[in-house]
Amino acid sequence: MQSINKNSFNEKFKGKSISVIGIGISNTPIINMLSKTSATIIARDKKELSLLNKETVTLLNSLNVKLICGEDYLKDIKEDYVIKTPAMRFDTKELLNARKNGSIITSEMELFFELCPAKIFGVTGSDGKTTTTTLISNFLEKEGYNCYLGGNIGTPLLPLINQINKEDFVIVELSSFQLHTMKMSPSVAVITNLSPNHLDVHKSYEEYIEAKENIYKYQHSNDTVILNYDNDVTRSFIDKAKSNVLCFSRKTKVSGAYLEGDNIYFNDELIMNKNDIKLKGDHNIENYMAAICAVHQYVSTKTIKFIAQTFGGVSHRLEFVREKDNISFYNSSIDSSPSRTIAALSTFNEKIILIAGGKDKGISYDSIGDYICDKVKILLLIGPTAKAIEKSVLNSSKEKPKIIFCNSYEEIVKTAFSNAISGDNILLSPASTSFDMFSNFEERGNTFKKIVNSL
Repeated sequence: MQSINKNSFNEKFKGKSISVIGIGISNTPIINMLSKTSATIIARDKKELSLLNKETVTLLNSLNVKLICGEDYLKDIKEDYVIKTPAMRFDTKELLNARKNGSIITSEMELFFELCPAKIFGVTGSDGKTTTTTLISNFLEKEGYNCYLGGNIGTPLLPLINQINKEDFVIVELSSFQLHTMKMSPSVAVITNLSPNHLDVHKSYEEYIEAKENIYKYQHSNDTVILNYDNDVTRSFIDKAKSNVLCFSRKTKVSGAYLEGDNIYFNDELIMNKNDIKLKGDHNIENYMAAICAVHQYVSTKTIKFIAQTFGGVSHRLEFVREKDNISFYNSSIDSSPSRTIAALSTFNEKIILIAGGKDKGISYDSIGDYICDKVKILLLIGPTAKAIEKSVLNSSKEKPKIIFCNSYEEIVKTAFSNAISGDNILLSPASTSFDMFSNFEERGNTFKKIVNSL
């Protein structure tokens, strides 16, 4: 990334008209920042005005922001710039018309990449990207670098653009939605793995993969892309990359990070033993190897081992909640796909009690049945995907767990607890998104924890 003048943001939007689509937690700070330029701002949201956060509405009114809400919120977009919410498809009819009429369609992350003067480490993938992003940030911060962490993790970075310096490091988690229309790539790009996901928004798995590829597609020859050699899709990117390629593998010695016996190496240098890693699961060994590849030239082995031995994980990712009557509860609400739940199940040696189910995002559950039969003794299901998960289990040739259907989280947690015996583990790993009952996976996980802690 080249250095950008501190005033470039203000100059870019001076005297312009801007539509910001989506009035939520991430866009409100951006609107606030834009209001300090001489731009004319319109904030649009599909929710009716009465359903928006009252404090947010009061703030936007004080900033002289025009609000367009409700069913026709995308009507008559004529502004110079349109900053869309990531999950809104670029080919929405109203956006196509706006582009045809001269509007520049962009997003918070695209603007940030354009204006950021610092080196950017970007992480994407179907599973493990939040943990890997956090590890990279933790490694660099422990080594003494000034870091900014954000992106899909939830912290809008654009409002911080004027305080980021060229010598800083920025670490961003990037979703397929954020990457879909990107025309710039980070200096260091990491793809943890790829499997079918978000097919309720993407038209096909192929489109989902193409969106993810934008993380390295626009790199320069002196940039670096880091790929999972054990994943067929990401391994296929090796020959496509124009930049330097590093790989990580639990199965094969590669140019990059690899597991040999119980030891993790980076290009023949012993980094640590896999048992140094506090986090459970083989998938977290992969997350560590990906992060090691990203920071190898900046961070000492001592720092890597320290973080491995002390980092307890990110909330809602195999998070230990409590032990009650010698029964342990784990919250992995982030697990919004079968592959994530399969990875979570693999961390337990004994059969567990699993809570699963949620909103259907158009992906297949055929693969999960055998894993549930191997790892689960009682399966509690809730939400629209409950029947699909049950069908996958019933289609397995293996011994089936007891299956119980529930209608609320209060009911499902208490039912799991009443069916547990001393020594059992109860895991929330939904294999589905949260939007049938909750606004996001954090709310789902926090609800689970609240009920568990009230037992």
